[in-house]
Amino acid sequence: MSASAARAVGPDRHRTAPVPSSAPSSAASAAPGAAPSPRRAGAPSTAPAPRLRLVRAPLQARTRVPFVLLCMAVLGAALLTALLLNTTMAGGAYAKYELSSTLGQLEQDRKDLQAELDERSAPGSLARAATALGMVPADGTGWIRLSDGTVQGRPGAAG
Repeated sequence: MSASAARAVGPDRHRTAPVPSSAPSSAASAAPGAAPSPRRAGAPSTAPAPRLRLVRAPLQARTRVPFVLLCMAVLGAALLTALLLNTTMAGGAYAKYELSSTLGQLEQDRKDLQAELDERSAPGSLARAATALGMVPADGTGWIRLSDGTVQGRPGAAG
């Protein structure tokens, strides 16, 4: 096996060190059950170098369905909120119109009643109402002083 053939090269793999094929392993050459041979201090190890390579993490197969459903739920909630707000505002506008109409009617009633009160409190109207009730005009005016009980002014008999 050549050195170039022992290297793994590819788009997803990195270069690895060549594996020597001619050097026997001390553990592999020993008979089963035999004790491993002691190593000499300072002598190079005869065990083969481990073959390590970089492995990419597996790609997660994410689905976009939960994200799309969340977006649709947020959009639906926003549209529903806008619809409810619009409906509430329209109902408020109708209530405002109705109250404004009622207020206008009550203001007109107040003006009518004030005009009627002004008409009834006029001197000529009061005289007609008193005559209708059987009252007669007084010939003179007089008043009583309470401190001493005397009559002041020129009171006269009615009628």
